Amino acid sequence: MWNVWWVWIVAGFALGVLEILAPGYIFLGFALGALLTGVLLGIGVLGGSLPSLLFVFAALSLVTWLVLRRVMGVTAGQTKIWHKDIND
Repeated sequence: MWNVWWVWIVAGFALGVLEILAPGYIFLGFALGALLTGVLLGIGVLGGSLPSLLFVFAALSLVTWLVLRRVMGVTAGQTKIWHKDIND
C-alpha cells in the first residue's frame, strides 16, 4: 500500500488540511514532504521498501520545513516588548 504514489499524495493533502485546522507551520513541512514523496514515486524515481520510503519522506519533510522556516520564519530581532500589562 505504501508503494502506491496516490497514497502519499492523499496523505499530503490530509496533512495540509490538518495544517489549516491547527496553523503554526508544523504540519506544512510534513505535507510537502508527503506530496514530494508521492510525486517521486509517481514519476518512477523512487521505489523500494517502506523503511526507505519513510527515510525519503523524513528527509524531504526536514528540507521543506527548513526552507519554509527560512522563508516564513521568525526574522532576526523580532521581539515583542510589552509596554502595558493586562493588570494595569
